[in-house]
Amino acid sequence: MISREPTLERLAVAQSLLLQPYGLDESHLSRVMAHIRAHKVDDADLYFQYTRAEGWSLEEGIVKTGSFSIDQGVGVRAVSGEKTAFAYSDDISEASLLDAAQTVRSIGSAHQSARVKVPTRKVAVSRSLYPDLDPIASLDSAEKVALLGRVEHMARAKDPRVSQVMAGLASEYDVVLVMRADGTLAADVRPLVRLSVTVIAEHNNRREVGSAGGGGRFGLAHFDDALIQKYVDEAVHSALTNLEARPAPAGEMSVVLGPGWPGILLHEAIGHGLEGDFNRKGSSAFSGRIGQRVAAKGVTVLDDGTLPDRRGSLNVDDEGNASQRNVLIEDGILKGYIQDSLNARLMGVKPTGNGRRESYAHIPMPRMTNTYMLGGDKSPQEIVASLKKGLYAVNFGGGQVDITSGKFVFSTSQAYWVENGKIQYPVKGATLVGNGPDALTRVSLIGNDMALDSGVGTCGKEGQSVPVGVGQPTLRIDGLTVGGTA
Repeated sequence: MISREPTLERLAVAQSLLLQPYGLDESHLSRVMAHIRAHKVDDADLYFQYTRAEGWSLEEGIVKTGSFSIDQGVGVRAVSGEKTAFAYSDDISEASLLDAAQTVRSIGSAHQSARVKVPTRKVAVSRSLYPDLDPIASLDSAEKVALLGRVEHMARAKDPRVSQVMAGLASEYDVVLVMRADGTLAADVRPLVRLSVTVIAEHNNRREVGSAGGGGRFGLAHFDDALIQKYVDEAVHSALTNLEARPAPAGEMSVVLGPGWPGILLHEAIGHGLEGDFNRKGSSAFSGRIGQRVAAKGVTVLDDGTLPDRRGSLNVDDEGNASQRNVLIEDGILKGYIQDSLNARLMGVKPTGNGRRESYAHIPMPRMTNTYMLGGDKSPQEIVASLKKGLYAVNFGGGQVDITSGKFVFSTSQAYWVENGKIQYPVKGATLVGNGPDALTRVSLIGNDMALDSGVGTCGKEGQSVPVGVGQPTLRIDGLTVGGTA
């Protein structure tokens, strides 16, 4: 058996699912693109997608729900200046493509000559960051149910105070094919799985919740018993800790953020402000500040779509550009923004591999992949010990941010009160209030324990959701406002 280069193999898989069953080939796509380019447009693309998804959930010891879906279609886009025309259809046929092309090309003016030079076929450069497998087929139905059953058994065996266990298992097989106006072809085969664990613990008429889980771009066999036990331990520990939690103090204070998932604050309060569209329009707190100091020394922030098997990683983005490792802030100095093709062209820079869309029915925009801060030279114990009085936030729930002002509000799901460098007791109901750009300048200690999250992040922007990753080391930030319940 002769194996093909991975980029060509993915292209063949995409063509077999998205073109051949409908009597299409590359020549048909070229004719559609020529039809669009008969009008003067700055850019155009065809985005085909096939998605198969499955989900299982367990509650009260039984599988309560199971779901399976298949979705496929094509999005057709033309861009002229800052304007975008877009049409999509779940009917993949030459007629539908030509109808969509006729619609979107009206955004540009007609050429005096209808003859359009056919661009040379090119296959986009891409990466090989995860296996080209179908994760839904990596375990059979009985094995998936048994996996959820082990979650239930492990959680109840962990502590008698666990009164309820909920678990969910999700798998997705996503195949995309992109043709751009310059003749470039790109394809990707994207597996994605996630296991979630939620427990409720009860004691002395008090009930508290703890959650954990993880996932990434691999098969379901990744969730072996050791990893399941790790998720269960984290969820049960969180619930039991919250059973002992006291009302959180309020006021302005120093806050230590734990490693890993607390990087969601970095993602929301800073990452969105570094997306190209907000900066091109001047609506970000970081607009026009390239080369300026925007953070304390030692703060280096990256958006990296090239990390193997990670939830936010991509071999190519949804415009056919290879993912990249982009340094956004280096030692406190703003170095750049993340870009899709449209905003990069208008800002006179190159795309950064961050053009992302939720599906074929959505237009691409600049979106984060895996956004994280690099580690420093302090031990996490040293950082916690530096607090005279303050909050140690180990994990977060939800949050909100205003991109223009940078103001954010985040709720903690697991936090502790610290006095004289010692953890005193867990607290409940603490919220962090601040300003993202200002908070970056207040970072005083950076840990040597940089960690990425376990693979659970989903980012929303303008109604579109995409999988992402976050991460950071233990951090001390001075002068944050803590809203509490005490």
